[in-house]
Amino acid sequence: MTPASFPRRTAPARATTERVDVAAALWHAAWVAATALVGLALAGAGLLHVGRSTAALTLGAAPALLGLMLAPAPRTLPLRAPMLLFWAVAGAGASLMTGGVGGPLGAWCLGPLAAAAFMRRPRLVALAAALSLAAAAFSALGASLMALPPPPAPLAAALGLLALATTGGGLGAALVRLAGEARRDRAVRGQLSDLMLDQPQLLLMLSPDGRIEGAVGRAPDGIAALALVGGGLVEAAVPGDRPRLEAALGRALAEGAAEAGFAPAADPQGWVIATLRRRSARGLLAVLRDGRGQRAREAEMERARDLAQSQNAGKSRFLANMSHELRTPLNAIMGFSDIMRQRLFGPLSDRYVEYAELVHESGGHLLELINDILDMSKIEAERYELSREVFDARDAVAGVLRLMRGQADRAGVQLRGVLPREPLECDADRRALKQIALNLISNALKFTPKGGSVTVTALAVGEVLELVVADSGVGIGRQDIARLGNPYEQAGEAEQRAAGTGLGLSLVTAFARLHGGEMNIESELGEGTTVTVRLPVLLPADTPETEGAS
Repeated sequence: MTPASFPRRTAPARATTERVDVAAALWHAAWVAATALVGLALAGAGLLHVGRSTAALTLGAAPALLGLMLAPAPRTLPLRAPMLLFWAVAGAGASLMTGGVGGPLGAWCLGPLAAAAFMRRPRLVALAAALSLAAAAFSALGASLMALPPPPAPLAAALGLLALATTGGGLGAALVRLAGEARRDRAVRGQLSDLMLDQPQLLLMLSPDGRIEGAVGRAPDGIAALALVGGGLVEAAVPGDRPRLEAALGRALAEGAAEAGFAPAADPQGWVIATLRRRSARGLLAVLRDGRGQRAREAEMERARDLAQSQNAGKSRFLANMSHELRTPLNAIMGFSDIMRQRLFGPLSDRYVEYAELVHESGGHLLELINDILDMSKIEAERYELSREVFDARDAVAGVLRLMRGQADRAGVQLRGVLPREPLECDADRRALKQIALNLISNALKFTPKGGSVTVTALAVGEVLELVVADSGVGIGRQDIARLGNPYEQAGEAEQRAAGTGLGLSLVTAFARLHGGEMNIESELGEGTTVTVRLPVLLPADTPETEGAS
């Protein structure tokens, strides 16, 4: 089916102004020049005197002169119809003053038609023809009523030749011009038709109910373009894919665009992708293309994603299962080094005690890192189970503050706790809550320079426990905040990154989510950081008051 099968659409409105039409300007100039030269020649020969013939020549040249004056300036569309009316009035008046439509200037009644041909507006030709016919009728009626005599024979012959030359020449030139433009238009339409037929997709025009009104282009395998016209696009899909295609049609009508893939009914093993666009209230435009290659790539990506997820889950399960094997030797190392540093089985030299102290400290640090990794692996493997109990959240937070006091003193950072007077009875995992506070305070101390401060606040907001850790440290850039909370992601300088595994905030996020809560980070570079963890774990109680505890 060719592009001509598509319903015609209204052409878009042209610009209100356009460039000067050189051919039309030349025709107006030729009309004025010919009328002036003939008038001067007849006056010089003594055939033309001031009277009706002179007035007729002047009136006949007036619309051409006006058109020539307007040619250099941008012309507006609303002036075209008045110009044609002016040509009709001038032609009828000139013809009437020289004997009517049968007189020498009767051909000037066709002036509107010649002007419309030069305007290159097919819709104006009908109006011009009607105006020309009205001008001729008015001239004939006026001549019969007023019985004006025609000019003398020599003058009449000269005026007749002038009228035929100007009107006939204009009509002939305009017709030649229109014929050339028509040939060019046909050539362009032919090229466009070939292009549309050869392009590798099938274009469809659909009615609002999904019926196919026109088709052009190369149909994908399994789609018969000619057989589709008059039917519904949904019927071209296998029954199982039709609901998805119907939903896409509805979305395209409601939202303006949609896309859906389907297996064609004639080739269930194939795959076609339909891209839908709303063209107007009258319906949709659809583009059908072969989607087998895209479907194969998507299937390959899906298999690769499943494999990666399976391998990651296997890694997490392995680490979760290795919990006992990794922790047991570390606990033994720490236990024996603790015995040695306390000299429980006899005296040791100070050098050996120092080494035992270093072994115990390094083992403790390694155990913390391994615990973080194992906890995250259990969470990723969905094998971490909360051990819920009812306890006072203040005790857990205060215990962490006491534990971190020594680290804060060594770093030269003031650590302050703000806890309520009234109990914060909660139903949560005590170890997870302590781990949340420990990780947040450890992070804050790591990024707070000497002389700074870290403030830990616990308060109740309804049944939500809010734990806020605010520091006066270096702050976090906006580009880093978005990725913090993901496993193994770190921020800060290389020296600070080397001090941990990047699991602290990810564990905080994971523990908060396991309790049905969330973590939020607010920070600006150079202005410190505030991390807020909200846990809906509080038992019903009155809102407590807070007090500072340094």
